[in-house]
Amino acid sequence: MKVFRHLRRKRVAIPLALAALWAFGWFGLPFLVPLPAGLETEVPASPVLLDRHGEPIRRLTLGDFSRGEPVGIADLPPDFIACTLAAEDKRFFQHGGIDLLATARAASDWITHRRVVSGASTITQQLVKISSPSSQRGLATKLREALGARRLEMTWSKERILTAYLNRLDYGNRRRGPAEAARHLFQKPLGDLSLGECALLAGLPQAPTRLNPLKRPEASLARRNLVLARLAKAGAIDPARIQSALTETPDLRPLTEKETAPWLALVPDPSATDFRTTLDLPLQRDVETIVHEELAALRGANLRHAAVVVIDNASGDILALVTSGNWNDPRGGQINGTLAPRSPGSALKPFTYLLSFETTGRYPGAIVADIPTRFRTEQGLNLPGNFDRTHRGPVSIRTALGCSLNVPAIRELNDLGGPQPLYDLLVNLGLTTLGKQPDHYGLGLTIGNAPVRLLELTNAYATLARGGTSIPPRLFSSQAHVAPRTLFDSRCAWLVSDILSDPDARAPSFGRHGPLEMPFKCAAKTGTSSDFRDNWCLGFTRDFTVGVWAGNFDQTPIKGLSGVAGAGPIFHRTMLRVQRDTAPAWLPRPEGVVEVPVDPRTGHVLADARPDQAPKMEVCLASRQPLPATTADYDTDGHVVLDATYQEWFTSTENRRRNDFALETSRPAREPLRILAPSDGITCLLDPELPSGGKRLRVASNLPGTALWSSPTLTLEPASPEPAVVLQPGTHVLTATDPRDGTQRSITIRVKKL
Repeated sequence: MKVFRHLRRKRVAIPLALAALWAFGWFGLPFLVPLPAGLETEVPASPVLLDRHGEPIRRLTLGDFSRGEPVGIADLPPDFIACTLAAEDKRFFQHGGIDLLATARAASDWITHRRVVSGASTITQQLVKISSPSSQRGLATKLREALGARRLEMTWSKERILTAYLNRLDYGNRRRGPAEAARHLFQKPLGDLSLGECALLAGLPQAPTRLNPLKRPEASLARRNLVLARLAKAGAIDPARIQSALTETPDLRPLTEKETAPWLALVPDPSATDFRTTLDLPLQRDVETIVHEELAALRGANLRHAAVVVIDNASGDILALVTSGNWNDPRGGQINGTLAPRSPGSALKPFTYLLSFETTGRYPGAIVADIPTRFRTEQGLNLPGNFDRTHRGPVSIRTALGCSLNVPAIRELNDLGGPQPLYDLLVNLGLTTLGKQPDHYGLGLTIGNAPVRLLELTNAYATLARGGTSIPPRLFSSQAHVAPRTLFDSRCAWLVSDILSDPDARAPSFGRHGPLEMPFKCAAKTGTSSDFRDNWCLGFTRDFTVGVWAGNFDQTPIKGLSGVAGAGPIFHRTMLRVQRDTAPAWLPRPEGVVEVPVDPRTGHVLADARPDQAPKMEVCLASRQPLPATTADYDTDGHVVLDATYQEWFTSTENRRRNDFALETSRPAREPLRILAPSDGITCLLDPELPSGGKRLRVASNLPGTALWSSPTLTLEPASPEPAVVLQPGTHVLTATDPRDGTQRSITIRVKKL
C-alpha cells in the first residue's frame, strides 16, 4: 500500500514540479534578463526646420543619416497593420512573445532539412533584437531575445510593442518607420495608402535593399503579392479588395527633398526635433528663384554667385537668406556668401557722412570738394579718383553720396581725423572682419578696402533704418532677444537715409528709373570693388532691409558690371517681393529736422533769393542750420566765387560749370597749406642707372597750382601741376608759400650718391 501511495504522490509531484518549472521559465526567468537600453529611449524623429509660421522647410537627417517620423497606434491604418502581421507575425495578438507553434514548425523543418527553412521570430522578439547592440548570432543570443520578448509582453501592451517595432524598422532608402517610408515612396500619409500600397510597404523590412521598389520593382511586387496571399489566407480582408490590390500598379513617386535653404543643415540644438526659424518660407523660395533667374541672365558676364539677406527692421529677424545662388555648383556653391568677407566698395560711404553730420555740423546741402587731391600714405602719395575718372568741383554732400563719388568721401574722412572714427563706428555696428588697425586701411576704408560680411553690413544698414538703434540679426526663434543699443543720433541717420532714398541725387551717375528706383520711397546704395570682383546693393524701407552681394567665390572678376548692374536687379526684385504683402512706408522725419532754402552751389541759406539764384529746399538739423548766404559768396555777375583750392580743377577740361563759378586765387583757402611730398627729413639716393641719374624729384602740396615752391640751394623746373626739383648731393630746404596770405611751410631733405 505504501508503494502505491508513494507512486501516486510521485505522479502528482512530478507534474507539479514540471508545471512550476515551466511557470518559472515562462513568467519568472524573463525578469532576470534586462531589457535592451534602446527600448528605454524614444525613437527620434528627423529634425524638422520650420519657418516663422510653422511651415516645414525641410527634414534633416539623423545621426546615422536616416530620416524617421515616429507614429502612434492611432496613426496606423487597419490595412497596414493587417499587412504587417501577415508579413511578419500572423499570431501576434494571440501569443505571449514567443510563437510556440512557429517555433515547433521551424525546429521540425531544421531537423528534416538540416538547414533553416523558415524563421519563428515574433514581432516582439524582433523588437528586442533591433533595440539591442549588434552581437554574434547564436543560441545564447536567441534565448536572450526570447526571454526579453516574454518580459516585454508582460510589461507592455500589444499596441505599444507594435508601434515601437514599426517606428524602428528600416524600410530602405535610409527611411525608418512606415510614415517616413510612405512619405518618401508615395508622397502620402499612411492613412491615404491603398491596400496594395500597404502590402508593398509591409513587405519591405524583410530585405530593404533587395526589395527596394525604386531599384528592383519586380522583387518588391513579388513580395507584395506574397503578403496579399497570406492576407487572403487569413480571411480578414474582403477577397475582392485583395484581388483588386493584386492587379494594382504601384504609383511610386519618390520624394526629392526640396532644396529650399539647403544651408540650414546646421541647427543650434541637435537634441531637438523641431526648429522654428525666422525665415518666411514663401519669401525664401521667391528670393531663391529671383537669384537663380538673375544669375542665369548675367552668365555671359562671368557672374556665378550671389547672396541675399532680408531683415525685418523691427525685430532683427532674418526673413530670407540666400548663400550662393546654386548650392550644387562645384565651384563653391556651398560657400555661405552672407558670411564670406568681401570688399564692399562704396557701400561704406554712408557711414562716413553720418559721422560728418554728427561731429562737424555738416548737413546734406553742405559743399564738399570733388577735385584732384593727393594724400600721403605709407606707400607714398596717393591720387584717388572717381569711378568715371572725372571731377565735378564743388558738390553737395547729397550729390557726393547719391552719385557715390570717391574723392569727396576720402576728403571728408580725412577732415574727420583719418580712418579711426569710421573704423570705431563700423566695429560698433557689428562688423567683425576688419581685424587690423585702422591705419592699415587708411582713408581707403571709406571706399571699401576692408573686408566685410554681407549679413553684418545689411544689419548695419538696418541700424540706419532704425534711426541708430542696433539689434543683432536673429535666425532662430529660440535665440534670446538682445537689448537694443543706440549707436548714433536718429536725426543724423535720417539725413543719410533721406539722401540714399533720393533718386534725383543719384541721377547724374545712375540715371532715373533703374534698378535702384522703386515705385515707393526706398533707400539704396551700391558698391563695386576693384577690378569688378564684388557687386553690392543694399537698401531699406521703414520695415525691411535688403542686402545683396554678387560675384565669384574664386575671386575672378565680373566682366565690367558695377553694383547697379550686377547686384541691382536682384535687389530691385527682392525689395518689390518683400513689400508685396506689406504696404510700403518710409521713415518718419524725426523731431528737430527742418527744411531751409539754400543755394545748392554754396550750401548757404538764401533768405531773399535774387532772380539769378535758384534756391533748393534742403533738410538739416534745427539746432545746426547752415550759414546765411552773403554778397561775398558771389561776384558781380552772380557767379559763386571759388578760392584757390579749386584752381587745378577750375582750369581743367573737367570743369563744365563755368557759368556757375568764378575763381579768385587771391581769396584765402578754406584749408591751410600743407606739404604732402616729399616727407620732412627724407633721404634721397642718386642712382646713375635711372633716367637723368634719378635727379628729378616731384613735390606736392594740397594747393597744386597755387602754392609757390622755392629752395636756396636747388633748382626747380616748371611742371604740372607742381614743379620738379633737380637734386644735388647735400642737405637742402624746400619751401612752399601760399601767395594769398604769405603762409610758408618748409621741409628738409638729404641727397646722397648711391
